[in-house]
Amino acid sequence: VQLQASGGGLVQTGGSSRLSCVVSGPFMSINGMGWYRQAPGRQRELVADITGGGSTNYKDSVKGRFTISRDNAKNTIYLQMNSLSPEDTAVYYCNANVVTFVWRLGRDYWGQGTLVTVSS
Repeated sequence: VQLQASGGGLVQTGGSSRLSCVVSGPFMSINGMGWYRQAPGRQRELVADITGGGSTNYKDSVKGRFTISRDNAKNTIYLQMNSLSPEDTAVYYCNANVVTFVWRLGRDYWGQGTLVTVSS
């Protein structure tokens, strides 16, 4: 199982950016999926997650600005980020709890991370 994230880059304050993450490989199903971020010198933190049924959860500081969504047919999650501020600068990682044919239980997999830099 592999997660491939894309998007990000340099964005001006107040701007928008969209991240995508595709899950590939042989697997039975995908449970919850989410986006995390890690700023320099800080611990990785949850930004938003979404269940298999589509229920969402957000970090307080991104509520109303970020939207997480998933396309189950494409095994893809998205993070639409609006009204970005320098405090959002971080490496963003996608995460998915995937049930594989080997383990038959959900296990967490991570993408490689994509850098989002918000200039002031």
